Amino acid sequence: MLLYVTVKSVGKRKPVLGRREWVLEQTPGNLEELITAVVALQVKELTDKQGRGELIPFLTGNAINNQRVSGKIGFGTVYNDNLPDLDKAVEAALLAFEDGLYKVFLHEEACERLQEPLVLNEGDELVFIRFTMLAGSLW
Repeated sequence: MLLYVTVKSVGKRKPVLGRREWVLEQTPGNLEELITAVVALQVKELTDKQGRGELIPFLTGNAINNQRVSGKIGFGTVYNDNLPDLDKAVEAALLAFEDGLYKVFLHEEACERLQEPLVLNEGDELVFIRFTMLAGSLW
């Protein structure tokens, strides 16, 4: 199933992650299954990126121009050699949703409960909005 996903952060004009196409193997029936599938996809991408280490990294002109859009130009090196644990990542993502650290919107409506049934169609747009905790002192 093809979905378009945008990740935004409150207080920032530009999306943290521009609109991307994600292909899920199965159609999730509820929000918990959707979050689990998205986390599994992200863990797989990170694992693939870790195993693809280049001996001498370099950037081409096209790579620089493509990265310029996001505002960060880098080699994409992952310095952590530890492989991510999918179960722990899913558990953390579900707990973060329950704690209100991010919201998921489908068809411009917030998904409120993990067991809430979802009606997803090919090409639907999902938006994840990440909330940022404010820190600081009065003085």
